[in-house]
Amino acid sequence: MTIEKIRGLISGDFEAVDDVIRARLHSQIALVDQVANYIVHSGGKRLRPLLVLLAARACGHAGARHIEAAAIIEFIHTATLLHDDVVDGSSLRRGRQTANEVFGNATSVLVGDFLYSRAFQMMVTLDRMPIMKILADATNAIAEGEVLQLMTAHDPSTTEERYFDVIHRKTARLFEAGAQIGAVLSDAPQEIECALARYGKHIGTAFQLVDDTLDYQGDETQWGKHLGDDLAEGKPTLPLIHALQHGSGEQRTMIEQAIEQGGIGRLDEITRAVASLGGLAYTARLAQNEADQALAALSPLAESAFKDGLSELARFAVARKN
Repeated sequence: MTIEKIRGLISGDFEAVDDVIRARLHSQIALVDQVANYIVHSGGKRLRPLLVLLAARACGHAGARHIEAAAIIEFIHTATLLHDDVVDGSSLRRGRQTANEVFGNATSVLVGDFLYSRAFQMMVTLDRMPIMKILADATNAIAEGEVLQLMTAHDPSTTEERYFDVIHRKTARLFEAGAQIGAVLSDAPQEIECALARYGKHIGTAFQLVDDTLDYQGDETQWGKHLGDDLAEGKPTLPLIHALQHGSGEQRTMIEQAIEQGGIGRLDEITRAVASLGGLAYTARLAQNEADQALAALSPLAESAFKDGLSELARFAVARKN
């Protein structure tokens, strides 16, 4: 099932989320409007709000609060993108110039702050303290993940354990929160809430693992980013960590120097080494394992088209090419 068909299961809800996003983006400060609209409407897949909508519907939610919740998740995600691109010095995302490239770093950081604070304003309207706690904890974990990633940058001694700690905090935690609040909004039993939280954690981890392989084998025209961006920023992602563990002395030296110094001067050589040493295959295998665990987590849910949509979303996370 394509991502378009998955969205088709909740097309009305998805359109309603877009309406809420447009309405809640409005600010009396023109520059805030301009930058926020630029980044939110820059062609993202909206996987996180899609996850909220499917989870809520799979739990039998019949109201409209999941629409607001999905928009909140998207605002938090967008705020992290604005901040990430400044920290990473990125110039391209989703095939377009990043907001910091167009508007400058200071503006991007401040508009990211606006989106974070607007998300918390919206949380208040939901009037559900458990949701406030889930999202407050998730945003705090994301911030910790960003700092942890900064600490591991340019460090070729980074372990797999540290790498997974970073991606759980930085990426998987928001997927986990989105799936969990879909259950909370529906007053689902604790077993279902925990199951969906596990599902979100595993699908988010799979998503990031695939991202990290695409940095070395994606098609830039589809990927919407420059290949080798992670390497240029000195990020020791799993394909590199695996290659360091299995390469020859010469290969290890080459990869260590690239991580320590940043830059893509030897990207072609490193890409070939990562592939030949099994770094891409290993990372893809772990991504599939995470997707399988996500699918297994859905077993307590009643059968429905929305549960099927969640299953297909897990499969899409590992099959995608951009």
